[in-house]
Amino acid sequence: MKLLTYRRDEKVSCGILTERGVVDIPSAWKGPNPPRCLKEVLEQGRLGQEQLRRLAESRTKAIPRESVQVLAPIARPGKVLALAGNYSAHIKEASVHHGYQLGLSDSTRQTTVPRPFLKPATCILDPGATIPWPVYSREIDYELELAVVIGAPAKSISAEQARDYVAGYAVANDVSARSVTFSQDRQKRPWDEFYDWLNGKWADGFCPMGPYLVTADEVAEVQNLKMVLNVNGEVRQNANTAQMIYAVADIVSFLSHLMTLEPGDVICTGTPSGVGVATGDFLKAGDRIECTIEGLGVLTNTLGPRPEQFYEPLASP
Repeated sequence: MKLLTYRRDEKVSCGILTERGVVDIPSAWKGPNPPRCLKEVLEQGRLGQEQLRRLAESRTKAIPRESVQVLAPIARPGKVLALAGNYSAHIKEASVHHGYQLGLSDSTRQTTVPRPFLKPATCILDPGATIPWPVYSREIDYELELAVVIGAPAKSISAEQARDYVAGYAVANDVSARSVTFSQDRQKRPWDEFYDWLNGKWADGFCPMGPYLVTADEVAEVQNLKMVLNVNGEVRQNANTAQMIYAVADIVSFLSHLMTLEPGDVICTGTPSGVGVATGDFLKAGDRIECTIEGLGVLTNTLGPRPEQFYEPLASP
């Protein structure tokens, strides 16, 4: 099933995208306390999954697809997790750029573990929306990623169990600010480059996601999906999820040992090679970024205008 969040007549709801159109979940739900969003659907566990299957197979009246505005499937996840360095070719290209090595190495999964970090929920952005250019960076980059959405509480599970806890998958763009304006004239300290990199992940709208959530049962082999990102029609990233160092199951298992994963949590699984930081070809205002993952749809956004004034807290008054 393709699950989506949408706006129609100024109201936000969630639905199932079918050949007939969009089946609205809250209005067609059988039983008390119908869910108001996809996160609440996932929180209902197997009951929610069974209801979704019945609704998808029913002849419930559908809304024409063209009459709705598609939004990010999970508007405010409890957690947005992401992986640094999960494709060998990307690690190599990033390592040659001064200041972005960050201790990454092209080691095999047998001798290393994933390197996760958190992004705030305010990073989530709708398909088609404009990515705000933050006031603290002059260099904005793109990162096509497979997003995993958790469907059941997971704590200390094995990789073999992981698929049972995944609700589905979506396309994501882990937008990144590759420099910070407050680094100039700053006293040098250990770890500053790491925190600059981390700060560059946190801006509002820096995780566009969508256009929908494809349930796990419809993705036969998640580790063999073609991935393509283009900017203004020019292909920049062209890869396959088979190239991941850590597979989805390994990632979900590892993270579940660090924290409890909850329904609606989003995990961005890393980006392949071809990012702007490797060549210095960063995004420009008005650039159109199109992200495609096989079977998961196309996510398109544009970068907003460059700020007229940047944030420089260390600048002289």
